[in-house]
Amino acid sequence: MPTTAEKDHVYKILDLVGSSEKSIEDAIQNAIARAAKTIREMKWFEVVQTRGHIENGAVRHYQVTLRVGFTLEE
Repeated sequence: MPTTAEKDHVYKILDLVGSSEKSIEDAIQNAIARAAKTIREMKWFEVVQTRGHIENGAVRHYQVTLRVGFTLEE
């Protein structure tokens, strides 16, 4: 059973867009790593949208929109 502290979290939600030439996973990691430099207490993320850039019949770039939740400080 969750404790009172676990049940009463309040989250702020931030939308981020990560990109990578390697993969969708790398685009997610890039977005989270960059946000972690200035945002504390990130707890979860949700992939909202994925898209890519095609050049000469090949995937050249991945872009992922994330919704990230973080807890507010006291």
